[in-house]
Amino acid sequence: MAGAEAAVVVSSLQTNAVPVPETVGTAAATTATSQATAAAAAVAAAATTESEARVSKAAMATKLLSLSGVFAVHKPKGPTSAELLNRLKEKLLAEAGMPSPEWTKRKKQTLKIGHGGTLDSAARGVLVVGIGRGTKMLTSMLSGSKRYIAIGELGKATDTLDSTGKVTEEKPYDKITQEDIEGILQKFTGNIMQVPPLYSALKKDGQRLSTLMKRGEVVEAKPARPVTVYSISLQKFQPPFFTLDVECGGGFYIRSLVSDIGKELSSCANVLELTRTKQGPFTLEEHALPEDKWTIDDIAQSLEHCSSLLPAEMALKKSKPEESNEQVLSCEYITLNETKGEDDVIKAF
Repeated sequence: MAGAEAAVVVSSLQTNAVPVPETVGTAAATTATSQATAAAAAVAAAATTESEARVSKAAMATKLLSLSGVFAVHKPKGPTSAELLNRLKEKLLAEAGMPSPEWTKRKKQTLKIGHGGTLDSAARGVLVVGIGRGTKMLTSMLSGSKRYIAIGELGKATDTLDSTGKVTEEKPYDKITQEDIEGILQKFTGNIMQVPPLYSALKKDGQRLSTLMKRGEVVEAKPARPVTVYSISLQKFQPPFFTLDVECGGGFYIRSLVSDIGKELSSCANVLELTRTKQGPFTLEEHALPEDKWTIDDIAQSLEHCSSLLPAEMALKKSKPEESNEQVLSCEYITLNETKGEDDVIKAF
């Protein structure tokens, strides 16, 4: 009996002892299988996401390459017009995922993007941009009218004719009245002759006058040339500051205007602030895209909206979509030299 009990006990112990390692092994195997499955699923999901991202980027690249027309951006104070255009170009390239190393051997497509009507680095406002075939329309933008709000400062002259330059002369202004300023504005309206600033993009022997001036070289002033002022009005006068609203044609310098007004008043003056509120049909409030709107979709919508602003003979037909999503983008740099002023230089990239 005791042996039988012992056998039962042994049998029971053996029975209980055997399943234990089997259960642990099965659980470990199940866990490993689950981990492997999860890892495989993660790899597959990542591959799917990467594939979808590539497809999405290719689609955006195709859309970018199909953009064609003219739109406007808001240039802030600080960067030059060329620097701002580079910033815009880089944002568009990044959004389209281009250029990409694996695409270097594939068919290349050139994106052309440029601006017409340079703004000084110290100025802000509307900057007209052409993209695709729209770069060919920029020349016509130069001959159109522009509108500015300029704040001048009486009593100080600078070498650049604005607040960024070195003060070269100071004269009293305390006897100048609002009526005095309003009384001379008519002299600067209509078809007049204007001497461009020495600090400008006008060239001598292939080099910008502003570059020569910064080197300390002696530069002779360019001769006066015909320009057009459609309207000019005094908006505010709080000595020594006065605010002008000016609408003018291409090649006109607001800095020269403010300087000439100071001289006409037997004093001197320079531009403290300058804002371009309108260029051609494009206005700062309604059409100029701020930097957070520099996306392919936002520009496409702006091109659609702005196409109705252009004369019929300038309107561009919609570009046909590219046949392949595998075309890559290479940037082209073009400079179109104009005989106009710094505010009228076309640049294309």
